[in-house]
Amino acid sequence: MEPLYQQTHKQVHEIQSCMGRLETADKQSVHIVENEIQASIDQIFSRLERLEILSSKEPPNKRQNAKLRVDQLKYDVQHLQTALRNFQHRRHAREQQERQREELLSRTFTTNGTQKKILDIANMLGLSNTVMRLIEKRAFQDKYFMIETRSDHVAQNGLELLSSRDPPASAS
Repeated sequence: MEPLYQQTHKQVHEIQSCMGRLETADKQSVHIVENEIQASIDQIFSRLERLEILSSKEPPNKRQNAKLRVDQLKYDVQHLQTALRNFQHRRHAREQQERQREELLSRTFTTNGTQKKILDIANMLGLSNTVMRLIEKRAFQDKYFMIETRSDHVAQNGLELLSSRDPPASAS
């Protein structure tokens, strides 16, 4: 029983070090490391079943201690299994957020006929051509501002947005 226990205990510590490697792994190798960890955990569970059988066959004066050691290993492996699942969940959520972010950044924003509606209203109100040209110019500047702001968001990538009390210089 003792050699199998030592091998299993050593493997638990190796998995713990692999979990640290998992946090720093790049996107391509993270799946490989996850699969290695899961395979090791599965192997440990099968060893634990064998250890339970062997611990029940220990002499009575050593049996209680052997069962406690096996139970501690079980607890450690279950904790590692939970940590792996939590990491996979966080990674999945992070990937989903990245996909949604890319989808939002790839969208093109249109005025949906707003400019035409404003010009129709201005014409109906009898505004002069000069005022209508100013409205068109302002609509073009707003469109330029929206495109510039969008590219600033891409360049800053995660920095806080400017507050409404501190507008960018191009807004004025």
